[in-house]
Amino acid sequence: MLLVAYLFGISEREAEETVRFNLPAKYFVGLGVDELPPEHSTLTVFKNRATEKLGVGIWDKLFQKTIRIAQKKGIAFGTLQLIDSTHTTANVNEEKDKQRQKKDGKPKRDPDASHTFKHEKQVMTKDGQFFKVPERVYGYKSHTSMNQENRLITSLKATTAKRNDGKEFISLVKKDQRVGVVKNTSTTPTNNTEYSADKGYDQGDNHYYLEEHNLFNAIILMKTRTQEKWRVMKNSSHYIKLIKLRKQIENKFGEEKLHHRFGKCRYLGLRRYKIQAYMTAMCVNLKRIMLLTGPNYSPPTPALSLST
Repeated sequence: MLLVAYLFGISEREAEETVRFNLPAKYFVGLGVDELPPEHSTLTVFKNRATEKLGVGIWDKLFQKTIRIAQKKGIAFGTLQLIDSTHTTANVNEEKDKQRQKKDGKPKRDPDASHTFKHEKQVMTKDGQFFKVPERVYGYKSHTSMNQENRLITSLKATTAKRNDGKEFISLVKKDQRVGVVKNTSTTPTNNTEYSADKGYDQGDNHYYLEEHNLFNAIILMKTRTQEKWRVMKNSSHYIKLIKLRKQIENKFGEEKLHHRFGKCRYLGLRRYKIQAYMTAMCVNLKRIMLLTGPNYSPPTPALSLST
């Protein structure tokens, strides 16, 4: 029933009502037509017990099962992996939270949420002038690796919003290696798995790790990279081709936020946010697997794949 809440992008209370009256949902959770669903509060008990006894890693293991399902069904994994992160806003009214802390001496409503600057946005003053200001986000981050060919999320890691993107790159590649989606059997990196990410991942440790493991490096470089080694890399036709595909991962983030309520935290605290991150990724993967294995599925043409 917890999966129903994430699939439909509804609250757990609404999931109880959906399973109560929606026959396909009732069938999905294994209930008979005349059987009533459990109360939504039991889902909270279930999440707490599972996390306390088995650790947060149990949700990662459940998510990884979707990759194994895809592999067993013969879904092809391409050679290009896309890495990026997306923000989830904390379920907190910051102004009221500050007032509670100041007047009543209460602790933060969400103890783990943190601030970060997302990107610059353009605003207009009263006299009609435009200028750019940094957009601030308060909450958490989901660092994600996605296979470009089948659009399946292959690994992810949830952190507070202030965590630097580039510091999670290697951990995501290692997770990809453990689930078996990384190919590095050739001594030529262009024949192995390729990794592309934005400038936030342009860090020495990340370049070194890819080089040591014979993985093709398509991380977008900052303008300060002026040495011959980096100029050769920037001018490579294969590199140029791959970095054009990098933004496709943003479509996946849009799907998570638009259809599965991933734009705002369902719960408080990093531990519970990890549950939301893994469950959301599990849902979009299961939907994708159903599409890829459906009888009427035909892959988009290369000309359309950039915008789908």
